[in-house]
Amino acid sequence: MVPNAQVRHYRMKAAQRDMIAAAGGIERASEICGYSKSTVGRWNQADGKELMPLDALWALEAETAMPVMTGALAELSGRRLSDPREVADAEADIMRGYAELCRKAGDMMATMAAALADGKITPAEAQAYDRRLGELSDIIAACRKHAAGVRQAGGFSVVDGGAA
Repeated sequence: MVPNAQVRHYRMKAAQRDMIAAAGGIERASEICGYSKSTVGRWNQADGKELMPLDALWALEAETAMPVMTGALAELSGRRLSDPREVADAEADIMRGYAELCRKAGDMMATMAAALADGKITPAEAQAYDRRLGELSDIIAACRKHAAGVRQAGGFSVVDGGAA
């Protein structure tokens, strides 16, 4: 057995569930990718073994314009995806990104605090925590991109409202 195979499987299942949710749920994802609702439902099960085929993955990512599964695959290989689109407003993006990062970190901490309140973590609580960590990971990646944009622009001054 490949080391961490189970961890990788659960990470892909989490990304799969996120992709189905982003597409509008099981029924809408079924319409988009052309697979039955029962098949998409099995993909959406946290403890199921089925992973979606590439044609379904590509259809859902194209429809939502969110490379959730592709990003998870890259992450599991120690890589990151890059966005070919240029950041038009790096200054505003870095400020919005920081605010969103604070909000997502608070959500993640609240989820874990609630899970730890009774001194044990159930599989459902671990799944909720994993989902929050995924959201946090996504916003961290976006914030790093925003920081790179500001760096390329030569800096940013909050006081002056523009370049440093």
